[in-house]
Amino acid sequence: QVYPVESGGGSVQAGDSLRLSCAASGPTFARNAMAWFRQAPGKEVEFVSVINWNGGTTLYADSVKGRFTISRDNAKNSIYLQMNSLKPEDTAVYYCAVKIGMVPNSDRSDYEYWGQGTRVTVSS
Repeated sequence: QVYPVESGGGSVQAGDSLRLSCAASGPTFARNAMAWFRQAPGKEVEFVSVINWNGGTTLYADSVKGRFTISRDNAKNSIYLQMNSLKPEDTAVYYCAVKIGMVPNSDRSDYEYWGQGTRVTVSS
């Protein structure tokens, strides 16, 4: 089994920064795409960002482009999401997801393993 575990969420003010971490226990995922999704209160799960196996390809949702940065450390089976200039609309539960495959994309149905999520609250 695979268990992604997120950490780093919290309550911050608009304009602040947070860094989310996701450590995936189980088999190594050095060749897998890994992604962040989020779910705001009362809304559907939405794609945030994804990174390919070596960090050479990253994709971002338009709403976070230029503010969020995804990275990974394969030696630690981990990915990270540096979130800067946070806005109240970034308030959500953030989920880490592991794809069984190498090609990074934004379709959540392609991601097999999901963490329990970490909550981010941004107040104005």
